[in-house]
Amino acid sequence: MRLGIAKWALGPLLLVQGRRVRRETPVLPEPDGPREGVAGEGPALRLLVLGDSAGAGVGAGSQEEALTGRIVAALRDRFRVEYRLIARSGASTASTIRHLERLEPFAVDAVVTSLGVNDVTGDVSVASFLETQCQLHELLRAKLGARLILASGIPPMDRFPALPQPLRWYLGARARELDRALAAALPDGRGAEYLAVAGELDAGHMAADGFHPGPAVYAAWGTAAAGRIAQAFDRTGKA
Repeated sequence: MRLGIAKWALGPLLLVQGRRVRRETPVLPEPDGPREGVAGEGPALRLLVLGDSAGAGVGAGSQEEALTGRIVAALRDRFRVEYRLIARSGASTASTIRHLERLEPFAVDAVVTSLGVNDVTGDVSVASFLETQCQLHELLRAKLGARLILASGIPPMDRFPALPQPLRWYLGARARELDRALAAALPDGRGAEYLAVAGELDAGHMAADGFHPGPAVYAAWGTAAAGRIAQAFDRTGKA
């Protein structure tokens, strides 16, 4: 069944299920811990983690167990990592652009983004998603001087235990649609690359809410991101 037809045929049920999920799913907090700091020794590497609730580490017990902490831990033996986390629950690509536009400029070398799930649930079209992703990457380069941008893939939402059927099927299909389009659009030849989803996204590896990554997923994700960052920057810190 095509997504457009499915949305028309299942619309009322999907709406009811979506409201029930928002009402009944436990709201997990963003974990405590520093959102900026310096760690390690070696060439300076300025890191920004940017995005939504997964970027903020929801589902982890602390920022050390979350995405930023895992990336920093994997890089600190090779670089002096100056890191900053700008992420908040509910963020979409468009709202992240608006938030960044209001901030004072600061310099970064590498950016890891976690965006797309709220674009999926917000019913953003493929064309609009790609357009805003491109705008975000341009902003990161022009305002912050980013040399490497790792756009994390959208997770397979059809594996999210919190979602009932057919909502799980529908959001999973939409997530695949946007994720494939993002992967096909990158690399863009100017430093933006696609970072595939890492880790097992099943009930045993996800957070208690059945919607966010658990610590093991953050560990795999952070290790994958750090490996690509380390590969991109040599011992002088130059890409």
